[in-house]
Amino acid sequence: MSPSDNEPGQSLAITAEVLYLANLLLLPGIAFLALLALWARRRHDSPLLARCHLLQTVAASLWAGGLLIVANAAIILLGGYQQPSTWVVVILYFTMFHSTFVLLGVLGLAKAMAGKSYVFPLIGRRCDD
Repeated sequence: MSPSDNEPGQSLAITAEVLYLANLLLLPGIAFLALLALWARRRHDSPLLARCHLLQTVAASLWAGGLLIVANAAIILLGGYQQPSTWVVVILYFTMFHSTFVLLGVLGLAKAMAGKSYVFPLIGRRCDD
């Protein structure tokens, strides 16, 4: 498929997925703010494909951030950052949640590159068809 054969909104969908993955892996916080800015500017006037990917990535980023807060709360409730239990919580969080969000983000990026919509399992809402 050549770049001129792209689905409407495909570039924006890819950008949303890349920012989502950058938030998780490369530039946490900064990429999230960029994703939020993109979502705020383009959520109403973009094609359905882009809107779907924007919605999914913002929602998944909020879920990932919420689970990170829960993990930190668990560490504090278990005695703070100096306790050996800290490593149990950190390893469980990264093994179960962070890696799952990254894997689902890679799947979302592959779908965006193919010009298809994507809904995150369990946490995603269906996009309007």
